[in-house]
Amino acid sequence: MLVWERPEPPDRPVPAPLSRDLIVRTAVELADEAGLESVSLRKLAGALDVGPMRLYGYIDTKDELLDLMVDAVHAEIRPAGDGWREVLTSVAEATRRAVHRHEWFADLIGGRPQLGPNALARGEAVLAALGGVDVDIVMPVVTAVDAYVIGAVRREIAEWRAERATGLDKRQWQKTFGPYLERTFATGRFPALETVVRDGAHLDADETFRIGLGFLLDGIGAGIEAGRPESTRQQGDHPPG
Repeated sequence: MLVWERPEPPDRPVPAPLSRDLIVRTAVELADEAGLESVSLRKLAGALDVGPMRLYGYIDTKDELLDLMVDAVHAEIRPAGDGWREVLTSVAEATRRAVHRHEWFADLIGGRPQLGPNALARGEAVLAALGGVDVDIVMPVVTAVDAYVIGAVRREIAEWRAERATGLDKRQWQKTFGPYLERTFATGRFPALETVVRDGAHLDADETFRIGLGFLLDGIGAGIEAGRPESTRQQGDHPPG
């Protein structure tokens, strides 16, 4: 029986009250403070002031614990808006905010399908908003947005971790490696790259995420419209969103 369906042991007020929800909330706090490497059953038991063996009444494996933690974060990702474009935008932005609050979340999303109640509720809300889209392309649409968000947030987190590891923020990194790029560009081997670096807009992470998501949704809208039968289109009809 999966952890989502397995009942908890009867409550025992001593030596310390315990529940699956308390275990998960404590594990999330540990991961937020010190990363996933800080989440072991031994450390978790210590934080809860219980013996490690007592945890096994609530979870069987660390993988189950990670699944529960991921689902707890999914509760923070609530779709909002009217129509497929607003809903997909809200989910993308809410997922990014969740990763900013829980850096470790970026390491776990995009893996095996999430089957917890919060993840399923999020999926139901998104698919309901896409109810007017051909059922054969609904999942490719959702998957494309998920892939964009996962790639974007993982890149952001990688940059944060690199800053912490090297002690160099973006401006300091540019100052350190700028002379190397100048020498490289002087060879004339990378003219297109040089033009973008010298003349292109230097957008921050928020702007980059928003613009990229907009391009993706524009393409999805065009694809949805192109796939609609001519008989369903009205004069002056425009792509959804």
